[in-house]
Amino acid sequence: MWMSERSFENLVGEALDLLPDELMNAMTNVVVLVRPYNSDDPGILGLYTGVALTERTMDYTGFLPDTIEIYREPLLQMCSSDDELRREVAITVLHEVGHHFGIDDAWLHANGWG
Repeated sequence: MWMSERSFENLVGEALDLLPDELMNAMTNVVVLVRPYNSDDPGILGLYTGVALTERTMDYTGFLPDTIEIYREPLLQMCSSDDELRREVAITVLHEVGHHFGIDDAWLHANGWG
């Protein structure tokens, strides 16, 4: 499947728009990036790097932003339609946002979020 970078970035934005305002307002010191793929693990769809909100202490100041990376190429490769891609991008984005809030993979997978 093929999609322009701009259209793919718009899908990521649409996925973020699915988050309730309370969660969006609670996301602090985090940036969402779209990358072609992860060079260390080219098959992964997304990656959260940082200190989850549940693990931050009063000493958490002056840190660089956490990152949520969404990997375009593996998502495009696994999907065969625009609807499937939209769904998988949303699942991936919300999965990585879940990590920012301290939710582990086991819960996310058990509840249909990747």
